Formats: sequence, C-alpha cells, structure tokens
Amino acid sequence: MMSGYIVLEGGDEFGGKMAEPDRRAIELAGGMDAMISIIPTAAAPDHNHRRAGMNGVNWFQHLGATDVRSLPLIDKASANAEEIIVALNQSRLIYLLGGFPHHLGQTLLRSKGWDAMRQAYEHGAVLAGSSAGAMVLCQYYFDPQSKKVVEGLGLIPRACVLPHHNAFGKNWAAQLTSLLPDTILLGIDEQTGMINDVDTGQRNTWRAYGKGSITLYRAGSTSVYKAGEPFEVLVS
Repeated sequence: MMSGYIVLEGGDEFGGKMAEPDRRAIELAGGMDAMISIIPTAAAPDHNHRRAGMNGVNWFQHLGATDVRSLPLIDKASANAEEIIVALNQSRLIYLLGGFPHHLGQTLLRSKGWDAMRQAYEHGAVLAGSSAGAMVLCQYYFDPQSKKVVEGLGLIPRACVLPHHNAFGKNWAAQLTSLLPDTILLGIDEQTGMINDVDTGQRNTWRAYGKGSITLYRAGSTSVYKAGEPFEVLVS
C-alpha cells in the first residue's frame, strides 16, 4: 500500500488562507467524512491544550469535516494509552498543533502513539503539523527555549523546518545553516503550507499552498516557491 501524505504548515493556523492546505488535506484523507484527530500535545506546557484542541475541531468543522476530535495526548502516559492508540489507528488525518516543540517531540519520541501515527501514515493517512507540529516531523528541529538543535521524529530526513518564516523563522536561517550544513531548511510562512501531493507515484515532489511562500535553504542557495509551485524534498 502507498504511504499517505505529509502536510507541513508555518503557523497562524485555523483561519484565513490556511483553509487552502487544510481543505486539500481533508480531500487527501478521503473527504469530509474522514476521521480527523487533532493532537494538542504542544499546547500542554502552558495548559492551553483543551482550548487549542477545540479551536482545531471548530476549524475543521467550519471547513465542512463531520468527524473531528481532539485527542487528550498531552504527556508520555497518554502517548502510550490504549484508547489514544485505537483512535489514531482509525484516523485518516492526524494534525499536530503548534506550541512547544520540545515537549511535543519528547512526548512522541519512542511512544506507542507515534508508532500508531507512523503506521496510519504508512497505510495512507495524512500526517499534518503546524509550527511546532511541522518542526518535530523532520529529522531535526530547533528548540527556541534551549537554543539547541534536537533530533526530531525523522519522517523527513536531513530537513529542519523554520516556522513563521515571514515573522521570525527567517532569523534562525544563518545559525541553522552553520549548525546543519548538510540539511535542507524549510522556511514556511504563516498561513502557508506544503503538501507532497504532486505525483501519485512518489512522495518527494511538494506543492506550496496558502497565503505566503516556502523558502528552501539548500547547499548554500535559497529558492522561494509561491502557492501552486512544485519543488523537491526527499521523504523517508
């Protein structure tokens, strides 16, 4: 079976032009009746996970989705809980919210919850993340709290997301280019996403969606892609 799709978004989710990548994600997941699971883990450190999760549910319902839930996956215990695993196994679109990337990454790393997400994706589900959610899906992410590069979940090898690129993510580019010289940096603007949906035969060709642009920093050169434009980034 062909693996599913990956959606990486730059933040400022649940409004405006983010409707474009999110509608496409729903379509790729099987349509408005596909089961969508919102993962609010990254919002747990400041106790914002319930509100953030409900914002996600309300947004996808606003777009027309009929089967949306926020899963209470907030720490290591819940990341390994049986009821969470069952829900993830049934999900066709799994959406990781923004917030604190290190908490999200460490919670999911080597958890049954991440194994279930990966398995769902390998069986055709859409795996999406915005801001911190997009960051942890790559091999590396920059933790703004510790100012260190951390090993991510590795779905996209030799890659690192710069979220909110038009606002502040671009300020990380010089430092991360020097820390990760063999890595592609994915600068994603707010209300902007990238989805590897161009070629049904393989998943390494992506398209930009939404309000802003995608900026790739690769081998000393910079390329910028606007909505609708395709580009290559390898997926594991």
